[in-house]
Amino acid sequence: MTYLDLHSHSVASDDSRATVEQYVKWVKVLRRKGHQINGFVLTEHRQFDAENDYSYMQAESDVQILKGSELDTDCGHFLVYGVGEALLKEVNFAEVGLNAQHLIKCAESLGAIAIPAHPGRFGVGLCEYVENTDFTNLQVVEHLNGSNRPGEQERAESLMLINGYSGTGGSDAHVVSAIGSCMTLFDDDIGDEIDLVAALKSRKFKAVLLKEALLE
Repeated sequence: MTYLDLHSHSVASDDSRATVEQYVKWVKVLRRKGHQINGFVLTEHRQFDAENDYSYMQAESDVQILKGSELDTDCGHFLVYGVGEALLKEVNFAEVGLNAQHLIKCAESLGAIAIPAHPGRFGVGLCEYVENTDFTNLQVVEHLNGSNRPGEQERAESLMLINGYSGTGGSDAHVVSAIGSCMTLFDDDIGDEIDLVAALKSRKFKAVLLKEALLE
């Protein structure tokens, strides 16, 4: 089993105050407090961090650090996992208002996966758009989001129930202490981004809160 926070932002995003190093230290604090957390995925806004190699930090800390992105589309924000060179050439990650259907299809064809972030969020969640767009090609959305405001969690859960979506969990951390507040528990071991995409497509996972992820 693997516990991963699938939604986090470091100082590389324009609205975060946390560094990757600080997140790693906080994960180790959570572990000492008795929580299970294997690591987190960096999902920086409108970019993909292809240059930084965090393997040394991962090796020293035994904290997994994977990379994805959070993109702005014409149907709300989407989290993208399994980003490679081909997808970066096909999709302009910096663009605001990307065509969501194009993103989903490109990701699927190029070994990645794109899922709606905080779908219940007022203004930028999938709930705002789903009635006017065909999303039959979606199977997964973000279920638990640590930055949800009142009413947004309920909207996400209603959307999942109506459409039969599976749901992930992510803190949407922008400050250090938020990391791990919501996570995704995978049935299988996740070693890298390829494993992550395969696990998400298999739908063998569930969203969990930090208080549920306790060492036995």
